[in-house]
Amino acid sequence: MDTQQFDIPRYLAALPLFQEMTPSELQRLATGCRLRRYGRGDCIFRVGMPCEEFHVTVTGQIKLFAISPAGQEKVIELAGPGVSFAEALMFTDKPYIINAQALADALVLSVGKAAVVREIEDDPRFAMHMLAGISRRLHGLVHDVQAYSLHSGMQRVIGYLLHSLPEDGPASSTASASAGSATGCKDAVALNVSLPVSKATIASRLSITPEYFSRVLHELEEAGLIRIDKRDIHIPNAARLASHTLQ
Repeated sequence: MDTQQFDIPRYLAALPLFQEMTPSELQRLATGCRLRRYGRGDCIFRVGMPCEEFHVTVTGQIKLFAISPAGQEKVIELAGPGVSFAEALMFTDKPYIINAQALADALVLSVGKAAVVREIEDDPRFAMHMLAGISRRLHGLVHDVQAYSLHSGMQRVIGYLLHSLPEDGPASSTASASAGSATGCKDAVALNVSLPVSKATIASRLSITPEYFSRVLHELEEAGLIRIDKRDIHIPNAARLASHTLQ
């Protein structure tokens, strides 16, 4: 993708956060944006750097992670295309508290704080959209903590595999990276999942070891609940998989 030809206002208009902005407002906001290209392994930001913008993944996968005092990495979030990150921290006037790294070649759109503040001052509705987005992110983090505390590793893996189901479809209560169980699943829906990153990265995201993640996948395949072809996983019956840990 040619960054010089990239239409930033048009891209912003497709994001939920900016959908109600007028063309002139989008043009003004775009002047405070920067499109950057990153190679695999490149650092987008690291702990301690000043946070003066938030980011949206245009293409590729971005890993948000922390490093323990012992040097162990914990993946906090995986930001794929269309996913924004660091918007809450941008308003704190504090440096980044986590790291961000490109897991593959990526394009990232960075939206400057000054441009965002200007739009908030001009239109309070924009502030409400920002708050809604931040609230959704907080809700997701709380859900993750709940899952890590109450759900088994098996439940977390199954929840991750089912995360791409539509919210009104079967197993919708497990359709997130941290969900644990689904009740009331009636329809036999087939689902194909392509793992976007390495198993080790996904395992860290789910707070389990890579070995355990691989073992769970093997057990699910032996039970006839999934079929594995490298990074592609076919789920013949999503409702049956969702109810597996309830049996």
